[in-house]
Amino acid sequence: MLSNNLLEDAVKFHGHLGPYLILGLKAGLLGIDYLGKDYFRLSAKVETASQPPRLCFTDGIQFTSGCTTGKGNINIKIGEGVSVEFTRGNHSISVIVKNDILKILDQITSDTQAETIGRELLQKTTEELFLIKRD
Repeated sequence: MLSNNLLEDAVKFHGHLGPYLILGLKAGLLGIDYLGKDYFRLSAKVETASQPPRLCFTDGIQFTSGCTTGKGNINIKIGEGVSVEFTRGNHSISVIVKNDILKILDQITSDTQAETIGRELLQKTTEELFLIKRD
């Protein structure tokens, strides 16, 4: 669950409220809920586009999981989908944004629409947004 304080701080960090930030925040929370928050033993492998808006997913991941480019425990692979695999020790969880969600987001044409859809994503369950694979 995204608290109002977490969301507000993440928007300050990222610069605006958008759907890919929301997806990254929610995916990051799934990762730490399953594996525990550990700033040094948790790692993330993100697949996303090389530029915004899809690249904004990584800011949400960094903000909630503590996996950052500065610590080197996040890898970004340029690809077609939007996903993250968190690993801690011998355990992992993969969180993949569903294609029907990506199709909706691909239709966004304005910042106002992006924020509106971002707020709608806040109300959706993780099962509605993601395919989740746990080991």
